[in-house]
Amino acid sequence: MSVPRPHIRCLNVSLSICVRCVPDWSKCETGCTCARRPDGLNVTCSHAHLRAVPSDLPPDTVLLRLDHNQISAVPDRAFRGLSRLRELNLSHNAVETLGEGALRGVEATLRSLDLSHNRLSRVDREAFARLHARVHVGDNPWHCDCALQQALRVMGHNHEAAGRVRCHSSPLRDHRVGQPFLAMDADLCNLAKRTTDYAMLVTMFGWFAMVISYVVYYVRQNQEDARRHMEYLKSLPSKAPGRADESEEASTTV
Repeated sequence: MSVPRPHIRCLNVSLSICVRCVPDWSKCETGCTCARRPDGLNVTCSHAHLRAVPSDLPPDTVLLRLDHNQISAVPDRAFRGLSRLRELNLSHNAVETLGEGALRGVEATLRSLDLSHNRLSRVDREAFARLHARVHVGDNPWHCDCALQQALRVMGHNHEAAGRVRCHSSPLRDHRVGQPFLAMDADLCNLAKRTTDYAMLVTMFGWFAMVISYVVYYVRQNQEDARRHMEYLKSLPSKAPGRADESEEASTTV
């Protein structure tokens, strides 16, 4: 019994739709799962014991979950080639450093970035400058300094994220561990500038003191040399009186 052509066409379309709905396993990294969606690929690498960001991720990845791993650093251009990436989850890792260009190439498309529950203490002041995503950076041992203040200042749309930042350390004398970042009304960049100016002043004073000490030493040394020279002149033998008289008589006779 032959199948009518319209039914065959409908069967092909149904199979095509089903194939698109089935997760795409062939392009996935080891330990990751991929699920095909109409707008791209969702890649989940949670709890995969990863120590670094995978290098060969599918270029049509729109959602990437790298949470609950042992990733310690996000190098520059770590997500190059992922021009459609919209959501990136790096929470619950051991990230200590975030390069200035770590998110280069995905700044325009990224809409959500989760860096919470890591070991971030410092960040480049330009790390989030070109980013328009919603950023979560809470639950990190932040050192609240000028660079962090500038990095968060450019994220005006992330006021809530900045509110969750708590300072593990800071250059302020009255710092309290766990103090909310937004509770610090001090200009940390101006504080750093004053510290630098003070260090330069101390350095200049040190050089000035060295010059003065050298001048004083030079003058004293010259005085000592002059004194020794005078003593030497005084110690020279003078002419005998008898010989001086004979010389005068001889000159008179002539």
